[in-house]
Amino acid sequence: MLLVIGFGLHNATEGFGIVALLAAENVRPSWSSLALLGLIGGGPTFVGTLVGQHLVNDALSIAFLGLAAGSILYVIIELLAVARRAAMKVVTTWMLLLGLLLGFATDAVVTAAGV
Repeated sequence: MLLVIGFGLHNATEGFGIVALLAAENVRPSWSSLALLGLIGGGPTFVGTLVGQHLVNDALSIAFLGLAAGSILYVIIELLAVARRAAMKVVTTWMLLLGLLLGFATDAVVTAAGV
């Protein structure tokens, strides 16, 4: 149960990033476009869960983790570019630090729980 809560908290932060872009628009998105965005955002996780449940392979795990790390680096690079243009380097730096610390805290709780 603790692991599920941890994943929910982790995924909520991804939702904030998607919603922030939608909130910046003057037009309110339709339910169908929100459903499509949810499918785009959550579909790969669902497919990955199905594949991971039936296929255990160290090389494949490393390949997928490398792909995830590259995606995260891409997002960070884009975030830094946006922060530079908006002259919000201090806020971005503090939020990156807070996110990193929350990640470590989540890992500590999951490890302490023995999951």
